Amino acid sequence: MADMKKIFFAGVVMAMFATASVAWGQQDKDNEVTSYLYFHVVKDDNGKPVRNAAVIMHEVNPKGKQERGGMELKTDLEGNASFDGVPYGMLRVQVLAQGFQTYGEDFDIEKTKMEITIKLKRPQGQYSVYEGQVKDPNATPKTDPPPADPNKKPN
Repeated sequence: MADMKKIFFAGVVMAMFATASVAWGQQDKDNEVTSYLYFHVVKDDNGKPVRNAAVIMHEVNPKGKQERGGMELKTDLEGNASFDGVPYGMLRVQVLAQGFQTYGEDFDIEKTKMEITIKLKRPQGQYSVYEGQVKDPNATPKTDPPPADPNKKPN
């Protein structure tokens, strides 16, 4: 009976140590230093605001890999979006807007307030190795004449 009490007591002590080690290993999110980010998204060519652009934020681990989860914001009519509570460290920012190239850059968040201006570019022409020239993205596609109708009699 005394052996059972010793085993039970040892089990309780081990459970307490396991619980304490898990609690000690967790970071206290309430005391984590965070930043207020203010994004201003504009057109590269004329500086006018881009409204309704998606600003996507992902934390980046020390190995440079993007963490799971993230946050998506939308810009207002003046091209502004903001978020309070971003933890210090590396942050990957991507911006997507219809009619513009996708923007992506990593930022080191190290201040309590940061203002980030993002300039979006229009799509560029594409180079084709088959034609050896730059294609104009706004040009109308060339159409081949319709094939001759095999049932039509020659004149």
